[in-house]
Amino acid sequence: MRFDFPLDPDRLPDLDSLAWEKQQGLLPVIVQEAETRRVLMLGYMNREALQATLSSGFATFHSRSRARLWRKGETSGNGLRVVSLQADCDADALLLQALPEGPTCHLGRPSCFAEAPRDFLSELDRVVAERERERPAGSYSTSLFEAGLRRIAQKVGEEGVETALAAIAQDDEALLGESADLLYHLTVLLRARGLSIQEAVKALESRHR
Repeated sequence: MRFDFPLDPDRLPDLDSLAWEKQQGLLPVIVQEAETRRVLMLGYMNREALQATLSSGFATFHSRSRARLWRKGETSGNGLRVVSLQADCDADALLLQALPEGPTCHLGRPSCFAEAPRDFLSELDRVVAERERERPAGSYSTSLFEAGLRRIAQKVGEEGVETALAAIAQDDEALLGESADLLYHLTVLLRARGLSIQEAVKALESRHR
């Protein structure tokens, strides 16, 4: 269930449907970054923590060592803004998707799992969106956005041709390099039109359902 906060109380999930009794009133909560799908951390919620999460829009957990509620980021400022929440098939675990406001791990890493995989295209798209919005000096993305849509489209065409030629006449490394250039410039082109690479992926996904 995806949320828009502040959440209407009438839209709160049915907390009584969750299997609180299985683990002494606690549910394990897997936290996943909403954009890149990277697993960020594992926490635990009791009923009170879940209610606080749903009412505030920020992930709040039950600390087993301190026996109290703690809102992620309450001291560091690195909170987790909730995007969606769902229970598993047995209603005894939760998947919380969030937008992190800084590193999630206390070691300063994005994830508590050092090698947690993520969707890099979504991460790239986020960086490109920042470049489009902030236009930092010296950034290649900035130069493309300032050159305008026509020039960006021309670059996508050039990279498409170079990718096709590499497939025919060059080795795998060259093909992969040209493919990476094409994906980057396509991401910039979509952003220049106010779109995202995720929307293109969703369009592709819709054809295979």
